[in-house]
Amino acid sequence: MNEFDIKAAEWDKNPMHWDRSAAIAKGIIAEIPLLPHFTAMEYGAGTGILSFFLKDHLKEILLLDNSAEMIRLTNEKILSSGAKNLKTKLFDLEHADLEDEKFDLIFTQMVLHHVTDISSILSRFKKLLNSGGYLAVADLYEEDGSFHGEGFTGHNGFNPETLTSVLKCDGFKEISYRKCFVISRKIAENQIKEFEVFLLTAHI
Repeated sequence: MNEFDIKAAEWDKNPMHWDRSAAIAKGIIAEIPLLPHFTAMEYGAGTGILSFFLKDHLKEILLLDNSAEMIRLTNEKILSSGAKNLKTKLFDLEHADLEDEKFDLIFTQMVLHHVTDISSILSRFKKLLNSGGYLAVADLYEEDGSFHGEGFTGHNGFNPETLTSVLKCDGFKEISYRKCFVISRKIAENQIKEFEVFLLTAHI
């Protein structure tokens, strides 16, 4: 059981998760010309909040996650909602290739900073995209480590210019980014800190 299996049951009860996903969805819709025939994948979908916001703009979305509990809860939500164009897959794309799948759009929110090898995952994204496909990444700007606190082994956010350089080397083009949300998080007993989130888009 990983940390997100433990967090799954309470995830949708946090209003910030809904507000953040709504802001990111709005940004994706504004920045990418979504077409009704597009197929998409959400990487690290969690309980699928972002995909639910985008489902009416896309033909089909595959919600990919390596947390069995997140996938279980998402399947329950899909069933109860009656959504016909959402499907899930329990899969660890960080450590294995997804075979026989292609997408017009891949999107992810607040997941990349948990991934060890950024270049590798971005290359996997590219392989999964159809020609002319789009990538949308929402994540933290560089921060001092207080977002997750001691013991976190991932990245303390990103400089979007650095990600842009990596994407350019991998053949992505028309890369742009902007601030799309601000998270207010309690980091100490009497201290609340704001963390900015960017949305970066690109296509091949």
